[in-house]
Amino acid sequence: MGLTIGIDVGGTKVLAGVVDADGTVIAQARRETPADDVGRTRELIVDVIRELSAAHPVEAVGIGAAGWIDAERSTVLYAPNLAWRHEPLRDSIAADIDLPVVVENDANAAAWAEFRFGAGTGTRSLVLLTVGTGIGGGIVLDGHLIRGEHGIAAEFGHTLAVADGHPCGCGARGCLEQYTSGTALVRFARSEARDGAGAAAELLALVGGDVEKIDGPTVTRAARDGDPTARAAFAEIGRWLGYGMADAVQVLDPAVIVVGGGVSEAGELLLDPARRAYADRLTQRGKLPVAEIRQARLGNLAGLVGASDLARQR
Repeated sequence: MGLTIGIDVGGTKVLAGVVDADGTVIAQARRETPADDVGRTRELIVDVIRELSAAHPVEAVGIGAAGWIDAERSTVLYAPNLAWRHEPLRDSIAADIDLPVVVENDANAAAWAEFRFGAGTGTRSLVLLTVGTGIGGGIVLDGHLIRGEHGIAAEFGHTLAVADGHPCGCGARGCLEQYTSGTALVRFARSEARDGAGAAAELLALVGGDVEKIDGPTVTRAARDGDPTARAAFAEIGRWLGYGMADAVQVLDPAVIVVGGGVSEAGELLLDPARRAYADRLTQRGKLPVAEIRQARLGNLAGLVGASDLARQR
Protein backbone atom coordinates (compact mmCIF):
# COMPACT_ATOMS: atom_id res chain seq x y z
CA MET A 1 0.00 0.00 0.00
CA GLY A 2 1.19 3.50 -0.79
CA LEU A 3 0.22 6.68 1.04
CA THR A 4 -2.07 6.83 4.06
CA ILE A 5 -3.31 9.63 6.30
CA GLY A 6 -2.61 9.62 10.01
CA ILE A 7 -4.49 11.92 12.40
CA ASP A 8 -3.62 12.65 16.02
CA VAL A 9 -6.66 14.03 17.86
CA GLY A 10 -6.00 15.60 21.25
CA GLY A 11 -7.66 18.06 23.55
CA THR A 12 -6.11 21.09 21.87
CA LYS A 13 -5.35 20.13 18.26
CA VAL A 14 -6.14 17.88 15.33
CA LEU A 15 -2.80 17.16 13.62
CA ALA A 16 -2.93 15.22 10.37
CA GLY A 17 -0.33 14.07 7.88
CA VAL A 18 0.16 12.09 4.69
CA VAL A 19 2.69 9.35 5.43
CA ASP A 20 4.54 6.96 3.12
CA ALA A 21 5.42 3.32 3.78
CA ASP A 22 8.77 4.32 5.34
CA GLY A 23 7.09 6.48 7.97
CA THR A 24 8.00 9.78 6.32
CA VAL A 25 5.45 12.58 6.69
CA ILE A 26 5.19 14.31 3.33
CA ALA A 27 2.37 16.77 4.04
CA GLN A 28 0.59 18.08 7.15
CA ALA A 29 -2.59 19.91 8.15
CA ARG A 30 -3.62 21.20 11.56
CA ARG A 31 -6.78 22.47 13.20
CA GLU A 32 -7.55 23.63 16.74
CA THR A 33 -9.80 21.19 18.59
CA PRO A 34 -13.15 22.44 19.92
CA ALA A 35 -12.87 19.91 22.73
CA ASP A 36 -16.41 20.36 24.06
CA ASP A 37 -18.15 20.11 20.67
CA VAL A 38 -18.44 16.55 19.32
CA GLY A 39 -20.00 17.57 16.02
CA ARG A 40 -17.46 20.28 15.28
CA THR A 41 -14.52 18.01 16.14
CA ARG A 42 -15.86 15.43 13.72
CA GLU A 43 -16.23 18.10 11.01
CA LEU A 44 -12.62 19.19 11.46
CA ILE A 45 -11.37 15.60 11.14
CA VAL A 46 -13.31 15.17 7.92
CA ASP A 47 -12.02 18.56 6.75
CA VAL A 48 -8.34 17.66 7.13
CA ILE A 49 -8.91 14.30 5.45
CA ARG A 50 -10.51 15.98 2.46
CA GLU A 51 -7.77 18.61 2.29
CA LEU A 52 -4.95 16.07 2.28
CA SER A 53 -6.64 13.44 0.10
CA ALA A 54 -7.41 16.07 -2.54
CA ALA A 55 -3.69 16.65 -3.00
CA HIS A 56 -2.36 13.09 -2.50
CA PRO A 57 -3.50 9.61 -3.64
CA VAL A 58 -4.13 8.17 -0.17
CA GLU A 59 -5.59 4.72 0.40
CA ALA A 60 -6.70 4.68 4.05
CA VAL A 61 -7.00 6.82 7.18
CA GLY A 62 -5.80 6.06 10.70
CA ILE A 63 -7.02 8.14 13.64
CA GLY A 64 -5.15 8.20 16.94
CA ALA A 65 -7.55 9.43 19.61
CA ALA A 66 -6.71 10.46 23.17
CA GLY A 67 -9.09 8.15 24.97
CA TRP A 68 -10.19 4.57 25.58
CA ILE A 69 -11.02 2.78 22.33
CA ASP A 70 -13.10 -0.40 22.19
CA ALA A 71 -11.65 -3.75 21.14
CA GLU A 72 -13.13 -3.37 17.64
CA ARG A 73 -11.09 -0.17 17.16
CA SER A 74 -14.21 1.74 16.17
CA THR A 75 -15.75 3.49 19.20
CA VAL A 76 -14.20 5.99 21.59
CA LEU A 77 -15.56 4.77 24.91
CA TYR A 78 -14.31 7.74 26.90
CA ALA A 79 -11.96 10.65 26.21
CA PRO A 80 -10.90 12.64 29.29
CA ASN A 81 -10.03 15.81 27.37
CA LEU A 82 -12.73 15.61 24.69
CA ALA A 83 -16.51 15.34 24.76
CA TRP A 84 -16.51 11.83 23.27
CA ARG A 85 -18.56 9.30 25.26
CA HIS A 86 -19.26 6.02 23.40
CA GLU A 87 -18.65 7.91 20.17
CA PRO A 88 -18.80 5.65 17.03
CA LEU A 89 -15.89 7.56 15.51
CA ARG A 90 -14.80 5.10 12.83
CA ASP A 91 -18.23 4.71 11.24
CA SER A 92 -19.07 8.37 11.68
CA ILE A 93 -15.98 9.49 9.76
CA ALA A 94 -16.18 6.72 7.17
CA ALA A 95 -19.74 7.81 6.30
CA ASP A 96 -18.37 11.07 4.87
CA ILE A 97 -15.21 9.90 3.10
CA ASP A 98 -14.58 7.23 0.49
CA LEU A 99 -11.68 5.62 2.38
CA PRO A 100 -11.22 2.83 4.96
CA VAL A 101 -10.83 4.19 8.52
CA VAL A 102 -9.01 2.72 11.52
CA VAL A 103 -9.27 4.19 15.05
CA GLU A 104 -6.60 3.60 17.69
CA ASN A 105 -5.63 4.98 21.09
CA ASP A 106 -3.07 7.75 20.58
CA ALA A 107 -0.44 6.22 22.88
CA ASN A 108 -0.83 2.84 21.18
CA ALA A 109 -0.34 4.56 17.84
CA ALA A 110 2.78 6.33 19.13
CA ALA A 111 4.17 3.04 20.48
CA TRP A 112 3.65 1.41 17.10
CA ALA A 113 5.40 4.33 15.36
CA GLU A 114 8.43 4.10 17.66
CA PHE A 115 8.52 0.33 17.14
CA ARG A 116 8.37 0.56 13.35
CA PHE A 117 10.31 3.72 12.63
CA GLY A 118 11.79 5.18 15.83
CA ALA A 119 13.60 4.19 19.00
CA GLY A 120 12.42 0.59 18.86
CA THR A 121 13.59 -0.14 15.31
CA GLY A 122 15.37 -3.48 15.15
CA THR A 123 13.66 -4.95 18.23
CA ARG A 124 10.67 -7.27 18.57
CA SER A 125 9.23 -5.71 21.69
CA LEU A 126 8.97 -2.40 23.50
CA VAL A 127 7.06 -0.49 26.11
CA LEU A 128 6.38 3.19 25.47
CA LEU A 129 5.75 5.56 28.36
CA THR A 130 4.66 9.05 27.35
CA VAL A 131 5.34 11.60 30.08
CA GLY A 132 3.12 14.61 29.53
CA THR A 133 0.31 16.15 31.56
CA GLY A 134 -0.32 12.55 32.62
CA ILE A 135 1.22 9.20 31.69
CA GLY A 136 0.28 7.31 28.56
CA GLY A 137 1.52 3.92 27.48
CA GLY A 138 1.74 1.40 24.68
CA ILE A 139 3.01 -2.17 24.44
CA VAL A 140 4.43 -4.09 21.48
CA LEU A 141 5.38 -7.74 22.13
CA ASP A 142 6.72 -10.15 19.51
CA GLY A 143 5.87 -7.59 16.85
CA HIS A 144 2.22 -7.23 17.88
CA LEU A 145 0.50 -4.22 19.41
CA ILE A 146 -1.08 -5.36 22.68
CA ARG A 147 -4.51 -3.85 23.28
CA GLY A 148 -6.01 -6.21 25.84
CA GLU A 149 -9.32 -8.05 25.90
CA HIS A 150 -11.36 -4.82 26.10
CA GLY A 151 -9.02 -2.63 24.06
CA ILE A 152 -7.75 -0.49 26.96
CA ALA A 153 -4.44 -2.08 28.02
CA ALA A 154 -1.22 -0.22 28.92
CA GLU A 155 -2.69 2.31 31.37
CA PHE A 156 0.59 2.51 33.28
CA GLY A 157 -0.28 5.95 34.60
CA HIS A 158 -3.09 4.50 36.69
CA THR A 159 -1.16 1.74 38.38
CA LEU A 160 -0.66 2.24 42.11
CA ALA A 161 2.48 4.08 43.21
CA VAL A 162 1.54 5.28 46.72
CA ALA A 163 -1.30 3.84 48.76
CA ASP A 164 -3.76 6.63 49.68
CA GLY A 165 -1.49 9.12 47.89
CA HIS A 166 -2.35 12.18 45.81
CA PRO A 167 -5.87 12.11 44.33
CA CYS A 168 -5.98 11.36 40.61
CA GLY A 169 -8.38 12.55 37.94
CA CYS A 170 -9.44 8.93 37.38
CA GLY A 171 -11.04 8.88 40.84
CA ALA A 172 -8.37 6.81 42.59
CA ARG A 173 -5.53 7.95 44.82
CA GLY A 174 -1.79 7.42 44.50
CA CYS A 175 -1.65 6.68 40.74
CA LEU A 176 1.78 6.69 39.14
CA GLU A 177 1.02 9.74 36.99
CA GLN A 178 0.53 11.80 40.15
CA TYR A 179 4.24 11.27 40.86
CA THR A 180 5.84 11.26 37.42
CA SER A 181 4.25 13.62 34.89
CA GLY A 182 4.25 17.27 33.90
CA THR A 183 1.59 17.86 36.54
CA ALA A 184 3.74 16.22 39.21
CA LEU A 185 6.82 18.18 38.11
CA VAL A 186 5.02 21.51 38.54
CA ARG A 187 3.40 20.53 41.83
CA PHE A 188 6.72 19.47 43.33
CA ALA A 189 8.57 22.57 42.06
CA ARG A 190 5.89 24.94 43.41
CA SER A 191 5.88 23.21 46.79
CA GLU A 192 9.65 23.39 47.13
CA ALA A 193 9.76 27.00 45.95
CA ARG A 194 7.29 27.97 48.68
CA ASP A 195 9.19 26.09 51.39
CA GLY A 196 12.74 26.96 50.38
CA ALA A 197 12.79 30.10 48.26
CA GLY A 198 16.53 30.58 48.66
CA ALA A 199 17.26 27.40 46.70
CA ALA A 200 14.81 28.38 43.98
CA ALA A 201 16.25 31.78 43.09
CA GLU A 202 16.59 31.11 39.36
CA LEU A 203 13.18 29.48 39.13
CA LEU A 204 11.43 32.32 40.98
CA ALA A 205 13.24 34.95 38.96
CA LEU A 206 11.75 33.51 35.78
CA VAL A 207 8.21 34.03 37.11
CA GLY A 208 8.71 37.35 38.86
CA GLY A 209 8.54 35.69 42.27
CA ASP A 210 5.00 34.38 41.69
CA VAL A 211 5.04 30.70 42.60
CA GLU A 212 1.68 30.09 40.92
CA LYS A 213 3.17 31.06 37.53
CA ILE A 214 5.66 28.19 37.63
CA ASP A 215 4.90 25.78 34.79
CA GLY A 216 6.66 22.90 33.07
CA PRO A 217 8.72 24.89 30.54
CA THR A 218 9.82 27.25 33.36
CA VAL A 219 11.01 24.34 35.50
CA THR A 220 12.89 22.87 32.54
CA ARG A 221 14.60 26.17 31.74
CA ALA A 222 15.58 26.75 35.36
CA ALA A 223 16.88 23.19 35.69
CA ARG A 224 19.07 23.63 32.63
CA ASP A 225 20.42 26.80 34.23
CA GLY A 226 21.31 24.84 37.39
CA ASP A 227 18.51 25.89 39.74
CA PRO A 228 18.60 23.37 42.65
CA THR A 229 14.84 23.28 43.19
CA ALA A 230 14.08 22.72 39.50
CA ARG A 231 16.69 19.97 39.33
CA ALA A 232 15.26 18.38 42.46
CA ALA A 233 11.82 18.37 40.82
CA PHE A 234 13.18 16.44 37.85
CA ALA A 235 15.05 14.08 40.17
CA GLU A 236 11.80 13.36 42.01
CA ILE A 237 9.66 12.58 38.98
CA GLY A 238 12.58 10.74 37.36
CA ARG A 239 12.83 8.49 40.41
CA TRP A 240 9.17 7.54 40.18
CA LEU A 241 9.45 7.03 36.43
CA GLY A 242 12.32 4.61 37.03
CA TYR A 243 10.21 2.65 39.50
CA GLY A 244 7.35 2.48 37.00
CA MET A 245 9.67 1.26 34.25
CA ALA A 246 11.07 -1.43 36.55
CA ASP A 247 7.54 -2.66 37.28
CA ALA A 248 6.81 -2.83 33.53
CA VAL A 249 9.96 -4.88 32.96
CA GLN A 250 9.06 -7.33 35.70
CA VAL A 251 5.74 -8.06 34.02
CA LEU A 252 6.45 -7.72 30.29
CA ASP A 253 10.22 -8.17 29.74
CA PRO A 254 10.48 -5.93 26.65
CA ALA A 255 13.72 -5.32 24.76
CA VAL A 256 13.41 -1.54 25.07
CA ILE A 257 11.55 0.99 27.15
CA VAL A 258 10.96 4.17 25.17
CA VAL A 259 10.26 7.41 27.01
CA GLY A 260 8.33 10.01 25.06
CA GLY A 261 5.93 12.88 25.69
CA GLY A 262 6.58 16.57 26.22
CA VAL A 263 8.41 16.21 29.54
CA SER A 264 10.89 13.77 27.97
CA GLU A 265 12.23 16.63 25.85
CA ALA A 266 14.17 17.64 28.97
CA GLY A 267 16.44 14.70 28.12
CA GLU A 268 18.90 13.61 30.78
CA LEU A 269 17.35 15.90 33.40
CA LEU A 270 14.57 13.28 33.46
CA LEU A 271 16.29 10.17 32.12
CA ASP A 272 19.38 10.17 34.33
CA PRO A 273 17.48 9.89 37.66
CA ALA A 274 15.04 7.50 35.97
CA ARG A 275 17.85 5.17 34.90
CA ARG A 276 19.36 5.20 38.39
CA ALA A 277 16.06 4.37 40.09
CA TYR A 278 15.36 1.71 37.45
CA ALA A 279 18.71 0.02 38.12
CA ASP A 280 18.22 0.20 41.89
CA ARG A 281 14.78 -1.38 41.67
CA LEU A 282 16.02 -4.21 39.44
CA THR A 283 19.08 -5.10 41.52
CA GLN A 284 17.68 -8.57 42.18
CA ARG A 285 17.80 -9.35 38.45
CA GLY A 286 21.57 -9.71 38.84
CA LYS A 287 23.24 -10.54 35.55
CA LEU A 288 20.02 -11.20 33.67
CA PRO A 289 19.34 -8.94 30.66
CA VAL A 290 16.92 -6.09 31.20
CA ALA A 291 15.34 -3.60 28.82
CA GLU A 292 17.39 -0.69 27.56
CA ILE A 293 15.94 2.77 28.18
CA ARG A 294 15.80 5.04 25.13
CA GLN A 295 14.36 8.46 24.45
CA ALA A 296 11.62 8.58 21.81
CA ARG A 297 12.71 9.77 18.37
CA LEU A 298 9.53 10.80 16.58
CA GLY A 299 8.35 13.59 18.89
CA ASN A 300 4.86 14.96 18.34
CA LEU A 301 4.54 13.18 14.99
CA ALA A 302 4.55 9.71 16.56
CA GLY A 303 0.77 9.53 16.97
CA LEU A 304 -0.08 10.35 13.38
CA VAL A 305 2.77 8.24 11.95
CA GLY A 306 1.65 5.23 13.98
CA ALA A 307 -2.02 5.71 13.11
CA SER A 308 -1.18 5.95 9.43
CA ASP A 309 0.86 2.74 9.51
CA LEU A 310 -1.85 0.86 11.40
CA ALA A 311 -4.30 1.97 8.69
CA ARG A 312 -1.87 0.64 6.08
CA GLN A 313 -1.69 -2.72 7.85
CA ARG A 314 -5.37 -2.94 8.81
